[in-house]
Order: sequence, then structure tokens, then C-alpha cells
Amino acid sequence: MIKEHIPVMLNEIIKNLNIKKDGIYVDLTLGYGGHSKAILEKLSNKGFLVSFDKDQEAIKESRKKLLKLDKNFKIIYSDFKKIKEKLNEINIKKIDGIIADLGISSPQINKISRGFSYSKDAKLDMRMDQNQDLNAHKIVNNYSEIQLTNIFKKYGETNFANKISKNIIKNRPINTTFELVQLIRKSLPAKIVRKKNPAKAIFQAIRIEVNQELESLKKMLSDSPKLLNKNGTLSIITFHSLEDKIVKNYFKKFIEDKTGKLPIIIEKKWVVKQIRPLKEEIKKNNRSRTAKLRILIKKED
Repeated sequence: MIKEHIPVMLNEIIKNLNIKKDGIYVDLTLGYGGHSKAILEKLSNKGFLVSFDKDQEAIKESRKKLLKLDKNFKIIYSDFKKIKEKLNEINIKKIDGIIADLGISSPQINKISRGFSYSKDAKLDMRMDQNQDLNAHKIVNNYSEIQLTNIFKKYGETNFANKISKNIIKNRPINTTFELVQLIRKSLPAKIVRKKNPAKAIFQAIRIEVNQELESLKKMLSDSPKLLNKNGTLSIITFHSLEDKIVKNYFKKFIEDKTGKLPIIIEKKWVVKQIRPLKEEIKKNNRSRTAKLRILIKKED
């Protein structure tokens, strides 16, 4: 039995989509269906929802939920970096709203065999798409010391990347999450280990590398705004500084004044918003504590 996933900032997502009942909407991170279900409930029988995911287990579970609503939807098994290509295949050129929740679903973390959690012992894996070849085990056991150091610095933002990489090389093969956690802890000064769990940053770095998360995000961002209708929105929930910085800086380009005119006479073609979760939500769902919802709104065609 899969533990229920609580969608983050659901009310804020739905409110800011300004859903038109006959509109076309895209959920780029279907997961376990929370956001998609809420969107589909707002649509008429003329509306249409397209949901993307590369986790077939999540797709299977979510399809059951969405079918109960008896509305028009299509689930696409794909990385969201292919949004333009996949929508073109089904002859969708323009859409009214796009959402993406960049967090990991609770069932993915809670299923031990997926190897996402540093607090549960499992074979190193961390693949969102179980059909892809690259996994955490291959990275930990085959990447060079330089490659490991680079991803730990770049994606984990740790000051101890070199030490951890050297110890990984010395202690190969490393087969399980707990083996890796223990090695990470032994690589760092005791006072650092006492302050926080150093495995968190390293596991994040490996997961990002396994799933090419930031490269996919950049590609998706470059294509998505072009697909929006007038008053369409691109809403993205971020959970850590690396992905949030990418989204923030990309949205910023749309509202920078390149004319040199006074702000009062600048035509606003795009609007950007940022929303944080309410305290009540954080109390009920601890996953939401680091979430930020960034929204890009197209005001003119």
C-alpha cells in the first residue's frame, strides 16, 4: 500500500492558475496526482489536462485517480524537458497554464527499494525513471574522483567534497545507502557531523546527477513560456537553492526593463510572483517548509 502523498501549496497553485473550465493545462510533474486531480476537477468536458512523469509507478497510481473524474486528460511518460516535443506530437500548440512541483514525492522516499533516503538502508538507486541505465550505484562506483568532487561541490554545495570523494574511491565497492552514509560521516570532522547530517547534501547531489534534474529544468524553462496563451501562467514549486536560483533568474529576464523608459510607461508583457506556504500548511506537511512557488504570467500575446 502506497502512503498518501500530500501535494504542496495546492490551494495556491489552483488559485493562481485562474483555471478556465474549457482550457488546456499541463502538469509537468504528475507524481501521485494531487495537483492534476485538483486541476481536472475544475475543468469541463471540453477542457483538457496533459500530465507528464517519468516514474511509471507514479503514473500507474495516478491514472486510477484521474479516471474516476471522467474528464479529458492524457498522461505522457517522459521527462518534462521534452514538453514542446511531446505536446507537438498530440497537436497542442498553446496552453493556458503549466505547473511543475520539483520535489520528490513521499511514496518515492518511503519506498525503501528506490534508494532515495539516507535514513533507510537500500541498494543505491535514486532513479526517477526506473528504465534508465544510470543510477546512484554506477555514479558512486564508477565516477572518477574529479567527477565525484565536481558534483558534490556543484549540486551538494559541500566544503568537504574532496575528502568524501577520496574515501569513496578507497572503499569501493559501495552498494547500499547505509554504507555510503557511514563513509560520509567518517570523512568529516566530528563537530560537523554533530551539527547536521552531512549525508543530506551528498545524497541530493547524487540524485540530481542521476536524474539530470537541473539540465532538464533549464530546457523546460526555455520552451514553456512560448507555449502560453495570453494570461497563461507558468507555476513552479522549488525546494532547494540550486533549482530556485535557476527559476528566479530565468523569470527575472522577462521583467527586466531594457528600454530605459520610466517604469510608469513600460508595457508589462509579463508579471512575476513569489508565494511561500502558509504556517498552517507547514505544520500539517513538513515537506512544504522550504517550498517556494514562483509564477510567470503572460499578459500580452
